[in-house]
Amino acid sequence: MNEIDLLIAAQNVLRIEKAAIDRAEETLENGFLHAVRILLNRPNSGRVVVMGMGKSGHIGNKIAATLASTGTPAFFVHPAEAGHGDLGMITPLDTVLAISQSGKSDELLRVLPYFKRNGIRLIAMTGNPDSPLAQHATAVISTAVEQEACPLGLAPTASTTLTLALGDALAVCLLKSKNFTAEDFASTHPHGTLGRKLLVTIEDVMARNDDVPRVAPQATIRAAIAEMSRAALGFVNVVDEQNRLVGIFTDGDLRRALDQDIEIKSTVISRVMVTNFVSALPQQLAVEAVDLMEQRKISSVPVVAENNLLVGSVNMRMLLQAGVV
Repeated sequence: MNEIDLLIAAQNVLRIEKAAIDRAEETLENGFLHAVRILLNRPNSGRVVVMGMGKSGHIGNKIAATLASTGTPAFFVHPAEAGHGDLGMITPLDTVLAISQSGKSDELLRVLPYFKRNGIRLIAMTGNPDSPLAQHATAVISTAVEQEACPLGLAPTASTTLTLALGDALAVCLLKSKNFTAEDFASTHPHGTLGRKLLVTIEDVMARNDDVPRVAPQATIRAAIAEMSRAALGFVNVVDEQNRLVGIFTDGDLRRALDQDIEIKSTVISRVMVTNFVSALPQQLAVEAVDLMEQRKISSVPVVAENNLLVGSVNMRMLLQAGVV
């Protein structure tokens, strides 16, 4: 095939799969709503157990992962392994979401008696509403398609795309019904970008104790420069005897002082320090420090507690390393 023929073939696949989703959107039926109600009304400690063989199993794994990450406890059980002991993972409090386009998957059908004996509710996702799987299900979500994108009509293509989309639709409906928030999502994604932005506080990343540069107001500019260089944060905090922040002195302030020919060996820092400074609180989100620095066009800020007590310092490098930028 030449390149034009390949593009036409690819476009045809996308067209067929899009048509399958469009048709499902127009014919979305009570079976879907019934399934949502079943999942919403499951016992508090009940999980959603997703099952499927072959390509359906791969799609099922993704659906289980999406459900779990959006507030609906879920996991995948392989139907073949279920018949060799993994059925013990499924309790009467759980709800099974079984995926089979034909509805005749032998491995699934063999474990149906276990669900019936234990009163485990079954939701079927199948393209055959008259199949044995559908007949044993409490609710049926149709994954029927007019044609597969595979030119042989054999490889699951449009049907698996539709099943995946319907799984996402289930997860989103459950998410919205339970008022699942971005903060809830972040709590189960602490290593992801969103999790870091919504969970990491300034206190988690700031320099503290001896790593915080500080001098007394009566210290000379030269002493302040030495302290600034030691901590390598780009500024030094000026604190009183109670460790309360009274001013800051930055690299930029130093350059301006040198331009004015100020004697750094004898001039005290209180004469040149900035008293109109911004600071952050330790309990603020680290991403708020990023916003503050960008708005004020600065690269570091002191961190204070009540009564302006200096507790730390944070700069953009620390925030970059924490992954919140």
